[in-house]
Amino acid sequence: MAGTMTYEGCQNFRMRLVMSVLTGKAVRITNIRHEDDEPGVKDFEMSFIHLLDKLTNGTHTNVSPTGTKVVFTPGLLLGGSIEHDCHVSRSIGYYLEMLLCLAPFTKEPLQATLRGVTCDKDDPSVDLIKMSVLPVLKQFLGTDENLELKVKKRGAAPDGGGEIFFSCPCRQKLRPMKFLDPGKIKRVRGIAWSVRVSPKIVNRLVDSSRGILNKFLTDTYIYTDHMKGSQSGKSPGFGLTLVAESTTGVFLAAEEVSKPQGSGGEPTIPEDLAKKAVMSLLHEIHRGGCVDSTSQSITTLLMVLGQHDVSKVQTGELTPYSIDFLRHIRDFFKVTFHVEVDKKPRGPPTEDDEEGEELRVGADKLILTCVGVGYTNISRAVR
Repeated sequence: MAGTMTYEGCQNFRMRLVMSVLTGKAVRITNIRHEDDEPGVKDFEMSFIHLLDKLTNGTHTNVSPTGTKVVFTPGLLLGGSIEHDCHVSRSIGYYLEMLLCLAPFTKEPLQATLRGVTCDKDDPSVDLIKMSVLPVLKQFLGTDENLELKVKKRGAAPDGGGEIFFSCPCRQKLRPMKFLDPGKIKRVRGIAWSVRVSPKIVNRLVDSSRGILNKFLTDTYIYTDHMKGSQSGKSPGFGLTLVAESTTGVFLAAEEVSKPQGSGGEPTIPEDLAKKAVMSLLHEIHRGGCVDSTSQSITTLLMVLGQHDVSKVQTGELTPYSIDFLRHIRDFFKVTFHVEVDKKPRGPPTEDDEEGEELRVGADKLILTCVGVGYTNISRAVR
């Protein structure tokens, strides 16, 4: 074994296990919620461990009787066809995000069927991952052949009932990436979905969001998806996912979802939800960069796992999750990024500006640079 990494607490639980699988290093996590009224790992974390067990061969997990200590010894990535029932306390996106980090390095092309909640307020939805993260993964793979993410059934929180299918080709090596030109936004696409509510809801979402977006851009189209019967899951709900595409192939996405049934408080109004979704999208555009906040972490990981070559990407302000991701990359792969602030001039100073202040438009952009470790998929033979 290449060594054991030791951590405390429940933060970044998925991240640590995924990097353990990629590096072959065992992980010991202690003091997991040891001061809480309900100490130990949660059901959704155990469900994630079971998913990794299905994806690999030889993985061994030892959980203490109280659940406050986990020792995870990774096996080899197998892939192939798997099915998994995700715990409904977290959405499918919680599991799918990490699956995308591992899928390119399996022995056999991955074909995964996941069941549970397709969209909630805590994790990115399946639609957001499809619109935002998959285009990034495609660039590293060099192809979108057999790269597919399909929503078969929609399941809103809290009871779920949704089902998705994800397939991904495996590669022996990833391509290096240099993505520094965000371009200009040329169009906006989106999907308004609803289950077990009036079909008029999706029309209200579309009309409200287009009413705002058309003031900035005329090329706006939002699809509607109102699923009925067995495809509508077990709980009522609706939501809106928007993606802005630039002239250089950048995809910046954002979304909003209604309150879960039984959560209390005032019911969600479709017009208010649409406005929040549009504002979230405009915030992502203001943040800028060549990848959005959801795709930052997987982009940095795949850059590190690339060949012995320089990879560069321009991003907006890093999210706290992405910063933790970079710290874990340093721990597991011994790789650090060179971070350069790309400042944009806003124009001549005025009398109200402080002396010596450098003026910029919007938020500063960051250029992240690293040299790949030359990660090779040892499970896949050279062809």
